[in-house]
Amino acid sequence: MKFIGAHVSASGGVEAAPVNAHEIGANAFALFTKNQRQWVAKPLTEESIKLFKENCEKYALDSRYILPHDSYLINLGHPEVEGLEKSRAAFLDEMQRCEQLGLKLLNFHPGSHLNKISVEACLDKVAESINITLNKTKGVTAVIENTAGQGSNVGNEFWQLKYIIDRVEDKTRVGVCLDTCHTYSAGYDIVTDYDNVFKEFDATVGFNYLCGIHLNDTKKALGSHVDRHDSIGKGLLGMDFFKRFMKDERFDNMPIILETPDESLWIDEIQLLRSLE
Repeated sequence: MKFIGAHVSASGGVEAAPVNAHEIGANAFALFTKNQRQWVAKPLTEESIKLFKENCEKYALDSRYILPHDSYLINLGHPEVEGLEKSRAAFLDEMQRCEQLGLKLLNFHPGSHLNKISVEACLDKVAESINITLNKTKGVTAVIENTAGQGSNVGNEFWQLKYIIDRVEDKTRVGVCLDTCHTYSAGYDIVTDYDNVFKEFDATVGFNYLCGIHLNDTKKALGSHVDRHDSIGKGLLGMDFFKRFMKDERFDNMPIILETPDESLWIDEIQLLRSLE
């Protein structure tokens, strides 16, 4: 069974997110547990935590299919001490918020080398950052999202995801989220070489580490390394890809999250995808 939703607003408090997910017909969702463009936020209140859990229960939204996303400011592979320490502190706060909300996953972009250190040195810092954070938290899996490889971002090649995982001490609490737009933009042709791309992913990383999907069409060409999402079936991936994806049982029983640009289409996109199962 596919669990499909979108990255919904938590404006007014995290407790609004499950309500917003329900309103678009979702049985999975993503959210920011704090303002994604601020380093520090007020702690979650007991009331917000209580209402979030009650709303999830009310709308039958299981924590296994909720995929929160951390702040875009965080760079766990930052080449400079100050930036790295600031990012690690913020990431720990994000993980602790997930703990408080009873969530099992935290999705994050691995980081950027900022053209100051090698890719491997950056990946080493990401893995070290994960280890530090996992040692201070319980029950939440760190979910590494693949990137398009834009600018100095790491994590766009499957071997880089594996490199990080290999250096994480607790393998039971690390995983991967594949973004379909990012995958294509990074140079993996999931349109005409679908089978081989996912065979390569399985051989390099392993489907056992796959915890979620960001299901987005793309506006930019294969291998462009540019991250520009498009609405389902309106970009370069096309409907044939989504038909194939929705029938692929390897993507059952995990959160499948839309980050498509037109929020007004989310209800229709979810219904469309469900019709393809």
